[in-house]
Amino acid sequence: MNYIKQLSSAIEKFSEDDRLNTAHVSLYLALFQLWNLNRFKNPISINRAEVMKISKIGSKGTYHRCLNDFNNWSYLKYEPSHNPLKGSIVYMFNFETSIEQASVQVEGQLLTQHSGQVSEPSINNTNKEKKLNIKNFIIPTIEEIKDFFKNDLEAERFFNYYSSNGWLVGKNKMKNWNASAKNWLLNSKTNTANYQKEKTTYLHVNQDKDYSIPL
Repeated sequence: MNYIKQLSSAIEKFSEDDRLNTAHVSLYLALFQLWNLNRFKNPISINRAEVMKISKIGSKGTYHRCLNDFNNWSYLKYEPSHNPLKGSIVYMFNFETSIEQASVQVEGQLLTQHSGQVSEPSINNTNKEKKLNIKNFIIPTIEEIKDFFKNDLEAERFFNYYSSNGWLVGKNKMKNWNASAKNWLLNSKTNTANYQKEKTTYLHVNQDKDYSIPL
């Protein structure tokens, strides 16, 4: 692993991706430093407080959003821990070979990423061919959702709804929970606005009534 080539390739890749902001870049540099301290071996175990301190990210919501963005956009593979005593796991992709190609060593097998899509290379075996399957979508924790919503009740409604339907959006598997959460909030605001409009219309009926007519 060439430190300079890897970092230069990553920065060049960032400059071409308009989805990224300064928080993404700051977080990646923090993760890159931890990867460097681990002699560029995968995976690396991360602690939220430590990474937030290094990256100077002050919001837990921003931290989780950026990590999930990196995972969904195939910059790295993120496996959150649901155990407060155990750190989350991150597999860093190797961008050194070229800007359009990245690879990461996962459980002794080589995973290659091309143009944002994770491929599944066949592994030769005398008995059968094996494939390494990496799932892009990772179910968020209730804490991540609460950090995003800033409203515990609405966050729990979102979490319970999608937990009960297997994290499906329509008939398809959810790909980005942040986008689904934004749509959830938009729908919630729209429904509230419609309810208030109907309530106002009901209370202010512009209609003359003849009270002389018997009931």
